[in-house]
Amino acid sequence: MLGEEAQSSSSSGLCLAGIDDVEELPWKENESDRSTSSEMQDHLHDLVQSGNKAFRENRMDEAINCYSRANNIKRGDPIILSNRCIAYIKFAEFLKNRPPSISEYRPISGLDPTTHAGLALKDAEKVMSLRTNLAKSYILKANALILLEKYDLARDVIISGLQIDSSSDLLLNLERSTAALTGRRNLGKTLRTDDFDCTLCLKLLYEPVTTPCGHSFCRSCLFQSMDRSNRCPLCRTVLFISPRTCAISVTLKSIIQKNFPEEYAERMSEHENLTNPGVDLLPLFVMDVILPCQKFQLNIFEPRYRLMVRRIMEGNRRMGMVIIDSMTGSIADYGCEVEITDCEPLPDGRFFLEVESRRRCRITRNWDQDGYRVGEVEWVQDSYPPEGTQERNDLQEMVTRTAAYARQWLRAAQEAARGDRLRLAELFKIEGLIPSTQDPERFSFWLATLTNRRPSERLELLRLRDTKERLRRALLYMKADEQGCRLQ
Repeated sequence: MLGEEAQSSSSSGLCLAGIDDVEELPWKENESDRSTSSEMQDHLHDLVQSGNKAFRENRMDEAINCYSRANNIKRGDPIILSNRCIAYIKFAEFLKNRPPSISEYRPISGLDPTTHAGLALKDAEKVMSLRTNLAKSYILKANALILLEKYDLARDVIISGLQIDSSSDLLLNLERSTAALTGRRNLGKTLRTDDFDCTLCLKLLYEPVTTPCGHSFCRSCLFQSMDRSNRCPLCRTVLFISPRTCAISVTLKSIIQKNFPEEYAERMSEHENLTNPGVDLLPLFVMDVILPCQKFQLNIFEPRYRLMVRRIMEGNRRMGMVIIDSMTGSIADYGCEVEITDCEPLPDGRFFLEVESRRRCRITRNWDQDGYRVGEVEWVQDSYPPEGTQERNDLQEMVTRTAAYARQWLRAAQEAARGDRLRLAELFKIEGLIPSTQDPERFSFWLATLTNRRPSERLELLRLRDTKERLRRALLYMKADEQGCRLQ
């Protein structure tokens, strides 16, 4: 499942060691071991060999499956548990380093990196109970703790391992890397306990929420976690709460603000930057090309976009709608800003949105933020001839003539759609969005929404800065539609 993608994952800065290869299961068992039949022994070895082959070919999900089946046959075998632990660690490391942009093209469904690291820790603890005198047991447990960002605990395990084997280069390397990580984490911070830290983001609780099972998290962290599972991230209790009905723990928030005012102000500033990114920054919803003067509905179900919508609703309710350009394979250079006019959170965590498109923009650059894209934009307008010139008068006259034709076209289309209630409702909605003819640019975009065009055609209309040319193309589309054919 990892394949070539694993080679391109960026580094997270974590220094893991001792997980480069797995062990082979010995073919000959002790004569006193009669727990499995000869046939079952052969099957067991085949499973471990298949798992090892998959591991060495970077197919970690397949390797984990083989080791788990082998563990069902012979529970508590330290080699099988050790191999599965390493596969969990490698898979967690891959998921942790995987750029969010890749998921737009090659999504992965399944467990998150934290869960994989937790499973690795369970296996490592079992291996340690079976192989207390081997440094490798301590190496596995330390790696799992590092992935879980429990650096102090990892360091304790490493030090215990060095008491077993003080010359282990792997343990010495891990000790140096964890010392650096714990040093960076504590640099410049006031010493305090972690009782008021969120166990998900490992920062001071911001807008704390306490679940019915008694655990406290940052409000945004909890619901980001619940986008993937409706269970408590700590005890796995099923939670029947939603952002709309879940209240902030006022008492806990007051205690935190009073005792750690500066740190809480930093957390507030972080949150403000996410919900109000700035006038020239837009969170981007990668779906389709939208033109100004459109109104439509969206069903938001992907976890990354559910997170994005929650942040937008706490801010200015605006985002950009863009498409992947088929020519370049990346986000198109032009998009459209839309405003969420109505947002209905559904019980299963989805959002049902009504949005209206506002203005177009050119995306100068974009980057990944918590799984979704954010773009730096510049707002684009058509170039008009100066007021009072003959060219401006000609443009206004063209708009007036086109508006008269558009009303006639709409009446004819509505008459033809009498038997089609959906099409008729769509035409009435479009008619209600008609802008003033005193704004030729918006009117030309509205005119282009009367017919269904291909994404490439809509993208070209967004790129145009000549109002007359856009009006001309929109008229051609309407006449082609009226004749029952499609302009090629």
